[in-house]
Amino acid sequence: MKSLAIVLQVTATGTAPRSAEAQLLDLDGTVFVMLGIFLVLLVVLWLLLWKPYLRVRDERVARVEGTRDKAVRFEAEAAARLSRIEGALAEARRAGTAETSKLRIEAQAREQQILADAQAAARKMMTEARAQLDATVAAEKATLQQQTALLARQIAEKALGRGLS
Repeated sequence: MKSLAIVLQVTATGTAPRSAEAQLLDLDGTVFVMLGIFLVLLVVLWLLLWKPYLRVRDERVARVEGTRDKAVRFEAEAAARLSRIEGALAEARRAGTAETSKLRIEAQAREQQILADAQAAARKMMTEARAQLDATVAAEKATLQQQTALLARQIAEKALGRGLS
């Protein structure tokens, strides 16, 4: 309360009260001048330094947030692309497996056809060879029967000592 009285006295008289001791703080009209200088300096610094600093900081925060949003978006796009690629790769594998299976079945069918054709050709050759062999055996039998009859006649003629008619 005493300090309020001193301030009111200073403002009313325009001078600070004097004491016999040296004062640490002398309150006179220069205080208001300093307060005015401080307020002017505060406004000037606010406009020239603090406001631009806040604007630059807000821009930087906005850029960082924008970059983070872009990174999240790119990551989502990359995940979607990877999913599409993996799906296409799985589909290609299924198609490749199906095609391999189809070709394997066709190859087995072709193999069976080739084997059947080869067996048929071998049977035909065996039949022809058997027929030829049978014909040869029959011809040889006929020749042997003729020779046997002739030989029997010759043996009989020699055994009898005369010619048979």
